[in-house]
Amino acid sequence: MTVTRGLEGVVATTSSISSIIDDTLTYVGYNIDDLAVNASFEEVIYLLWHRKLPNKEELAQLTKQLADSADIPQAVIDHFKAMPINKVHPMGALRSAVSILGEFDDEAEAMDEEANYRKAIRIQAKIPTITTAFARIRKGLEPIAPRNDLSFAGNFLYMLTGEEPDSIAIEAFNKALVLHADHELNASTFTARVCVATLSDIYSGIVAAIGALKGPLHGGANERVMKMLAEIGDVTNVEPYIQQKMVNKEKIMGFGHRVYRFGDPRAKHLKEMSEKLTKLTGEPKWYDMSVAIEKTVTAEKDIPPNVDFYSASVYHSLGIDHDLFTPIFAVSRASGWLAHILEQYDNNRLIRPRAEYTGPGMQVYVPVDERM
Repeated sequence: MTVTRGLEGVVATTSSISSIIDDTLTYVGYNIDDLAVNASFEEVIYLLWHRKLPNKEELAQLTKQLADSADIPQAVIDHFKAMPINKVHPMGALRSAVSILGEFDDEAEAMDEEANYRKAIRIQAKIPTITTAFARIRKGLEPIAPRNDLSFAGNFLYMLTGEEPDSIAIEAFNKALVLHADHELNASTFTARVCVATLSDIYSGIVAAIGALKGPLHGGANERVMKMLAEIGDVTNVEPYIQQKMVNKEKIMGFGHRVYRFGDPRAKHLKEMSEKLTKLTGEPKWYDMSVAIEKTVTAEKDIPPNVDFYSASVYHSLGIDHDLFTPIFAVSRASGWLAHILEQYDNNRLIRPRAEYTGPGMQVYVPVDERM
C-alpha cells in the first residue's frame, strides 16, 4: 500500500458538481469569476443541485420554496435560550440545531430521491435562520422571522440586524455566498459524503460536515484572520508582526491552499469588496492592513492569500460578529454539501479506505496477575 498523508492528491470519486483544474474553479463548468460577477446565490444553488442554470420560472420556484421553508421550529429557539449561550461557539450551536431539525422533519428517514430533495430545500432555507436566531438570542434579543420578499443574501442580513440592508451590503454578501458555495472534495464535503455513503440520513450528513468545517484549518480560518488584524491594529505594525510570526514559525492564517499552486481565484473578488466596504464604513485600515500583510507574506514566502483572507474584513465591515464567520461559511457551503450528498446517494458506494499499521508486531496475551 502507498500511504498519502491527508489523502493529498488522491482521487476518491467522480463528480459533476465542481472542479479545480489549473487553478481555475468552476461550478458545473461555469468559471467562478463569471458567477461571482453575475449570479445570485439562488441561481448557484439551483446550478449545483440540477447541473444547469435555472430559467426564470425555475428560479422563481426555488426562491419561493426556500422562502416558504425558512422558518425554524420553536424547539430550536427554546434550545438556544436554555443553553449557556455565551459559552457556546456558534458552530457548536449550529451543529446541535441542525440535528434538532431532523427530529421535527416527518421525512427525516425517507430515502427516496424526491424526499431528499425536499429536505435539501428545508435545510438550505433554515440554516440562515438558525444562525441569525442564535446571534440575536445571545445578545438578549428576539429572533427576527424571515421575509419572503428579500433575496437569500438580503434576508440573512435583515434577520441578523432587523434592518433592511442596502444594495452594496447585499452585493457583498451575495458574492461571498457564491464564492463559498462549493469547492470539490474539501474536508467538510468529503466528511458529508463519507457519512451518507453508509446510507445515513441527510441531516446526519450535514451535521458531520458542520463538525468538519468548525476546525480552524478549514472554515474557522477567516475568524482567525480577523483576530490577527485586530492584534496588529494599524498598518505600521504589519511588518514587525508578520516578521515575528515567521521567526516563530507560526502559521499565518488566510494564506496558502492545498490545491491551488498560484493563488486562490476567489480571493480577488473579496479583496475588491473589502476595499469598497471598508471605505464606505470609514475604516479603510482593515483593507490597508490586509494588503500590507499580503505584500509581506508573498514577498517573503511567495504564498498568495486564499478566500478566507479578505472575507474576514468583508464580514467585519458588514457588522457581523467575528465568531459568526464560520457559520456564514456553512450558510453558503450547505448548498455544495447538499449537492454532493444527493450525488453520493445517486451512485453510492461505501467509502472505506485502509491504513498502514505502524504499531508493535504480534503479541501474546498475558494474564493480568502475571504482568510486570
